[in-house]
Order: sequence, then C-alpha cells, then structure tokens
Amino acid sequence: MSSGFSAKGDGVVVARFEAAEVAILRSLVSELLGLVEPGETGDDPLERALGIGDGQAPSDPVLARLFPSAYEDARDAAEFRRYTEATLRDGKRADARTMLDTARSGRTELTTEQAQAWMRALNDLRLALGTKLEVTEEVHEEIAAMSEDDPRYPTYVIYDWLTYLQDTLVRALW
Repeated sequence: MSSGFSAKGDGVVVARFEAAEVAILRSLVSELLGLVEPGETGDDPLERALGIGDGQAPSDPVLARLFPSAYEDARDAAEFRRYTEATLRDGKRADARTMLDTARSGRTELTTEQAQAWMRALNDLRLALGTKLEVTEEVHEEIAAMSEDDPRYPTYVIYDWLTYLQDTLVRALW
C-alpha cells in the first residue's frame, strides 16, 4: 500500500503507488470528470461564449457539495453561481486531468503545481464520496466498528485512504 506523499526538495513531492491503487484513483477521477462536465449555459450566444450559466443550484447532493452556494440569499447565490460555476467546473476538470495524467504505479513524482492540482482533486473526490456515504465526523469510529463483511466497508476504506493521501500531500507541500 502507498506510504503517502513525501517532500523530495525543490517543491517536488513523491509517492509510490501499487497498480491497484492507481486503478482506484483513475476510476474515481473518471467518475468525477463525468460529474463536473461543463454546465448548462443560456441560449444567448454571448452567454454561451463566456460560459455564463443559468444560476440554478444543483439538485444532485454531490454537485451541491462540490459547488455550494456562496450566499444565503437565493438571488445573490444564483447571480454569483451564474458567473462563476463554469470557471469552477473548468478548474475541477483540469485538476482531475492532471491527476489522471500523472497517476502511475511505482514512483510518482509531482511538481508543486501538479501536487496542488492533486490536492484539490483529492479534496473533490473526498467531498463527492463523503456526500454519497453521508460521512460525519465520527467516520473513523464507524469504520473501526464496521464489519469487513459490510458491503459499505470497501468504500469507507477508500474514503479513509483518500483522506490519508490528502493529509500526507498537505504535509509534503508545507
């Protein structure tokens, strides 16, 4: 199993992954890319060109977690979302693609920019998976008490592993 990330120096971080771990990461990132595909834009050609959306909050709980409302007031939140969500989606896709392009079995070496993209993508993966699992602050206790025969167990372990990877990456960068 991966020992997580460590600093090599000069802003470079390294990790060693087994082939199965890379397969899991690639599968999760591919699902994430499907979730954060470009959003809907209006019929106006200028709005389409600029990526201005309709401002509607996502009804999917995972998307709502990945793209939370910036304001409590519904009108302000919709206006803000209208002008920012397309760019946020672009950023999440770029980070996910960086992870896909650089995840490999054996030694993985990342530049500072790639490592920061991994950090953001790992966070998005954890948010998405955590939302699906309805993770609470007691997740570690839940995993410890859960039988390995529980059908949810592997997914919870993956969530915990993503948390570990993100933690070691943060520590390696700082």
